[in-house]
Amino acid sequence: MKENKQIIFEYQGHDYTLEFTRKTIATMERQGFVADDLTAKPVTTLPTLFAGAFLANHRFVRRDEIEKMYDKFQDKQELLTKLMEMYAEPVNALFEEPEENEGNIKWEASW
Repeated sequence: MKENKQIIFEYQGHDYTLEFTRKTIATMERQGFVADDLTAKPVTTLPTLFAGAFLANHRFVRRDEIEKMYDKFQDKQELLTKLMEMYAEPVNALFEEPEENEGNIKWEASW
């Protein structure tokens, strides 16, 4: 299993590793996050995407602290690009074909 893409940084003496997993994306979706809203509703969606990247490794960091960190980040356009790449990786993995082996399930439709 390959590792997820990560953003690593230090803030006020603490190391942070941001990433998305299937589990964290499912949590975000249950809470109402819709990736397609990034262009239509960037003011609410971008901070939510950033905060969602904390769920895998820093679940208990308060939202107001996350917002303070976000405000300090430079090159937010590139940050958005990287966050979207990170988010897409576990989603795309759902559609990857398994390696060829005896345990794979073959299926067919009846219509």
